[in-house]
Parts: sequence; structure tokens; C-alpha cells
Amino acid sequence: MWVEIGAGHGEMTSRLARNAGKVIAIELDHRLAPRLREVTAPLGNVEVVESDVLAVDFGAMVKAPNFSVYGNLPYYITSPILHRLFEHADRIEAIHIVIQLEVAVRIVAPPGRRDYGYLSVASQWFSRPELVLRIPPGAFRPPPKVDSALVSLRMPGVRKTLDVGDETAFLDFVKECFAQKRKTLRNNLRARLGTRSEEVLREAGLSANARAEQLSVSKFAELFRVAEKI
Repeated sequence: MWVEIGAGHGEMTSRLARNAGKVIAIELDHRLAPRLREVTAPLGNVEVVESDVLAVDFGAMVKAPNFSVYGNLPYYITSPILHRLFEHADRIEAIHIVIQLEVAVRIVAPPGRRDYGYLSVASQWFSRPELVLRIPPGAFRPPPKVDSALVSLRMPGVRKTLDVGDETAFLDFVKECFAQKRKTLRNNLRARLGTRSEEVLREAGLSANARAEQLSVSKFAELFRVAEKI
């Protein structure tokens, strides 16, 4: 089963429907939705949902135990949409999205790279992201002012092998670690840990001058467990 975000005129909807038992096509634009229903009606396995994807109740909408997602995402809300989908990571098999290249690079960035940040860690926690294809502006009509990319995020990510207990608390902790990228972890964690920040870093095997962008996802999990214990 597929869920399509931003189905538009239905070009991809029809392709997905030919290889799926059912497609739920989400489209916010009330001008496009009626035509989308008309175009996809002969297929017999497409349900058009006229709604904002951020307002959709996936639990109630998707009855299948597992599903995959495809979408050409608005650049300015890529991160909120991904986080909404990650809430259902246990049911999602894969997410394939066309997004701004700059955001795609951040999602797949490894530790130590300038682009590595909270979105990288969150994406790699829930999935195994891959930048599949770079797409020039000329591939779209009208052409955007930025390059795009197709990114595939296949579930599960490292969360399958790492236990952090409270997953929401862990991600909040990671967000704090990246609060100010120019600062060290010791400084970013001072609001949470106070004078214990150096002790926590030392217990996790990190130097007092360590920075968030240097840590792998598994190291963040270890640091979080130490911080929760001390």
C-alpha cells in the first residue's frame, strides 16, 4: 500500500496504483482534488484525501498494517512532514521523497560533515537514508530556484539495535546538543546538566571540547543513557 503526499495532477498516483493494492493520495489544493478524483476513478484502488498532510490522522486513515510513502514535498515544511511520518515509523516500510537538494544532503550527512545536524540524526535514527538522484531545476515546470533530489529512507534505522528508553526524550536531548552548532557539547548541555556536563562527557568517553557534529547516532544514544543515569 502507498500513501502519496501532494498528488497534484495524478501522474505518479497512476504509476503507484498500477503496482499497489491501494493508494491514498493526499492533496491539499481544493482546485486539484476534484480533477484528481476524476482521473484516478477508473483505476479503482485510489482514495483521494483532500487535506493538509500535517493534519492527517495516519492511524485512522491507513488501515493496512504497513505502507510506503511517496511525495514531492514543499521545501519549507520537509522537516515537519518527516517528523510526522516518523511517528509511524513502526508501520512504514520506506519513504521516497523529492525535496530540496540542500535538505537531502543534511538528511544523509555522516558525522563530521558541516551538514550533519539534528535532522541527520533523527532521519538516521528512524531510517537508512540514501540520496538516490539529483534533479536539476529544469526537470520541473515551472522550474524552482533550487536543485532538488530524490531521497529514499528505508526503515528501520539504528533504533532497531539501540535502546534509549524514552525515544521522544532522546530526540529532545539530541536537539539540545545541536542547539548552537558553534558551541561545544559541554556548553550546549549546561542548561540541562549544569556543572555535571563535563562529568557526563567524561563518562561517555568524550573530551570536554567535543562537538555534536562529531558524534555518530550510536554515540548520541550512549551519551543520552549516561546523562539520564548520572
